[in-house]
Amino acid sequence: MQREIYKYTHDATPCEGLVVRQASATQPTPVVVVCPAWGGRDDFVDAQAERIASLGYLGFAADIYGNHATATEREKCAALMTPLMQDRALLRERLRATVAAAQRIPGANGKRIVVIGFCFGGLCALDAARAGLPGVVGVASFHGLFTPPNIGAQQPISAKVLALHGYDDPMVTPDAVRALCMELTAARASWEVNAYGNTMHAFTNPQANDATAGTVFDATANARSFARLESFLRECFA
Repeated sequence: MQREIYKYTHDATPCEGLVVRQASATQPTPVVVVCPAWGGRDDFVDAQAERIASLGYLGFAADIYGNHATATEREKCAALMTPLMQDRALLRERLRATVAAAQRIPGANGKRIVVIGFCFGGLCALDAARAGLPGVVGVASFHGLFTPPNIGAQQPISAKVLALHGYDDPMVTPDAVRALCMELTAARASWEVNAYGNTMHAFTNPQANDATAGTVFDATANARSFARLESFLRECFA
């Protein structure tokens, strides 16, 4: 497996992603951009890029906050995430710069990109679809936030959309799930929502074990969601 730090910028903000690929990967290679949870581009996100590369794709762990900023304490994570949650137009442009950077990776197939993400990164993936970013043929959200950006009329969504959701996630209620389904239908998207029963937020993260906060790892939902991701990537890159 080949790993390399890949630097790019958005306006004056320097970003530091990680590119992972198999040494034997054929070129040009489809790209999966991995957007991080609210803690930033950490070991978990880098591991997901490696997992993607093991499937034969180019995994690109994105630095959505810039400056490779990361945090583990809740207050510091919130401080990193909140400015982009409050300015979804800025987030959209950060995502645009990230996808454009992915297209410039040597050996990447810039016309075959899927954006995935976890928690806050799941919202980023959905926003990539909402933005109609060039080259993005699909997005997948793992226990993502569904809040729409509300930055103008939504144009038709051409990227395929997959949302992998814990039904007992306290951060995304059943009403929010229904609202996303209605939003995607109105945008004429090809969409799918998989809801896992008795499953909370952060179900893919083995370190999540705080039931009072609604963040609990679930091995079954984790396995099912990644199996669906693999088939989804085959669909998108066919």
